[in-house]
Amino acid sequence: MTPKRCLLWDYTNTQHCPSQLDQVNFKGPIHSVSNWNAWTPPELKGRAPFRPMIHDAGKLSGQDWATIQGTHNSIIHFFNEPERNGISPQQAADAWKRQILPLRNQGNKLVSPSCAGDEAGHAWIADFMGKVASNPPDYLGMHYYGPDGNAAIRDIQNMHKLYPKHPIIVSEIASTAREKPSVVGFTVQVANFMDSTDYVFEYGFFGCMEHLADNFVSPAAQLMNPNGSYTDLMHKLMSEQPMHP
Repeated sequence: MTPKRCLLWDYTNTQHCPSQLDQVNFKGPIHSVSNWNAWTPPELKGRAPFRPMIHDAGKLSGQDWATIQGTHNSIIHFFNEPERNGISPQQAADAWKRQILPLRNQGNKLVSPSCAGDEAGHAWIADFMGKVASNPPDYLGMHYYGPDGNAAIRDIQNMHKLYPKHPIIVSEIASTAREKPSVVGFTVQVANFMDSTDYVFEYGFFGCMEHLADNFVSPAAQLMNPNGSYTDLMHKLMSEQPMHP
């Protein structure tokens, strides 16, 4: 089975517990790393491909942009939930044509902006994809959060129906349920679906950081404990493919 899991390695881990990355088995289902930034975590030490991100419009200039311009033969993510960051589809399309498309000249593949899995997110990405139809992305990025694995699968399937030519990268996904059995059930169900679905290229489960990012995400879905050690769920994602309840 092809490994498809991307480790969402929060930038705070680089500051507080970088050596924990040594505990990750990159010969199993986890095969790449992202950190919502353009810079590669030095503790990765070349052990797996890094997926740089142009997180927002501010990253289209300065040191972050210089880092992106120096990127070759990679998969580059463009904008993280732009509909929640005050970026219009037109602004994103203009930047896409002006700055992002030339990155292909260095052997890079490009991921569309990853929007939230709600009405506003779906409307934003539809507008953007229409505006860049003549030079579309290599991959369709998307996010999904919620308590229901069936609903998550339906959303991924619906996105594929809308954009059937684009392999999907689910760049953030997690259960928002508060009970651990429900979170494990969601993770097992959705990971096994994505692993066995050919149009899903890659996916990353959210929560590999010492502390909760906000009150929306579930403590039961955390992949790292407050002391930097990994949770049981992280160990399952590192070792099980297919996953078991």
